[in-house]
Amino acid sequence: MSDKTILETFPNPATDRDYVIEHVSPEFTSMCPKTGQPDFGEVRVSYVADEVCVELKSLKFYFNAFRNEGIFYEAVTNRILDDLVAVLSPRKMEVVTQWKPRGGLSSVITASYEKPSA
Repeated sequence: MSDKTILETFPNPATDRDYVIEHVSPEFTSMCPKTGQPDFGEVRVSYVADEVCVELKSLKFYFNAFRNEGIFYEAVTNRILDDLVAVLSPRKMEVVTQWKPRGGLSSVITASYEKPSA
């Protein structure tokens, strides 16, 4: 099961400006909770960091933890967003998952977050 405690961070080297960081995992896998069959997709995380950035090796291990988890596309997309927001507290973040066709249908799920103004 995925666990946000896997995620590690490091200090944002440019906290004085907004810049976009994008990470892509083109070989993401999870399992359909109905059939137990594997789902294959791409996860794209784009964010504007505040104080910290995510460390890539830990992000890879976090994504890999979904491999044997039965979870719907919508749930996995929103969980990734919620977990990354909880750990990073970014200024903005968007998570897009694009799923390979199954039964003649492909899906794209987008979830986003923006830090409230102070």
